[in-house]
Amino acid sequence: MTYPTSDHRRLVRAAMAAPYLERDEERDLASRWRDRRDEAALHRLTSAHMRLVIAMAARFRRYGLPQADLIQEGHVGLLEAAQRFEPEREVRFSTYASWWIRAAIQDYVLRNWSIVRGGTSSAQKALFFNLRRLRAHLAQELDGAGEPEIFAAIADRLGVSVADVEAMSARLSGPDASLNAPMIEGEDGAERQDLLMSDEPIADEAVGSRIDGERRLAWLREALGVLNERELKIVEERRLSENGETLEALGARLGISKERVRQIEARALEKLQTALLARQPDRTVFV
Repeated sequence: MTYPTSDHRRLVRAAMAAPYLERDEERDLASRWRDRRDEAALHRLTSAHMRLVIAMAARFRRYGLPQADLIQEGHVGLLEAAQRFEPEREVRFSTYASWWIRAAIQDYVLRNWSIVRGGTSSAQKALFFNLRRLRAHLAQELDGAGEPEIFAAIADRLGVSVADVEAMSARLSGPDASLNAPMIEGEDGAERQDLLMSDEPIADEAVGSRIDGERRLAWLREALGVLNERELKIVEERRLSENGETLEALGARLGISKERVRQIEARALEKLQTALLARQPDRTVFV
C-alpha cells in the first residue's frame, strides 16, 4: 500500500527525529527481538534506522518511481534484516541492514520500472543499475571509441554478453509507450496499435487457404482408395507419418527387401498421381 503524501511526510519527519542507537543498545534490542519476539524492541530498532531507508531510496529517484513506494519497499528490506540479524557477530545493524534495504528496493525497481521484465540474475541486475554510469565512464576512458567497443568493455566488466548490453541499452533509452496511446497527443483518433503490421494472413486469405486445404485432403483420401493394403501401408509409413519410416525398417517389418519396398512405393505413388489427375485434370500433382 502506497503512503498518502501527508503520511509520507510524517514518516520522513519521524525518521529524521528518531534518536541514534549506541552499539550496546542496538545489540540489546536485536537480541530481545530475536530471542523473545519483543515487538517494542523491533519497533525501536527499525525506527532508528528508517533514515537509512530514506537515504537509500533517494538514490533510486532517477528511475521515476514514487519515492513513497521506494521507502516502503526499503522498509520491507529493513524488517527482513531485523529478522536475520545475529547480534553476537559484532557487526553494526546499519551495516548489515544496508544490503537488505538496497536489495529490496532494487527488486522493486526491476519489477516496476518497465512493463517489459528484465533479467533478475545478479549479472543482469548489475547491468541494469550500472549501465549508464559505466557507459559514461568508458566513453571518457576509451576516448574516441565507438559504441561497439564501449558495449564490449561493459560486457567484459559485468560478465554478460554484448547482446545483453545492447538490449538493456535499448530498454533504458526511452520510456514504455502504450499501444492504446493516440498517434497525436491530445487528440482522439488512430492509436499506435492501428499501425502495427501482422505476419498473419488477412481473413479472406486464411479462409481460402483452409478451404483449399480441406479440398485437397478430401481428394487425397479418395485417391488412397485405389491402393491395395500393402501399398497403403507403405505410403502411410513412408509419406504420411510425421517421422517417415526407412526402407530397411519397413522391409524388415513386412518381410521383404528394402528394394522391394522402394518398388512398391514407386508403383503406389504412380497410381495415386493417376487417380488424383483423373479427378482434377487441370492441376499438376506432386506426390
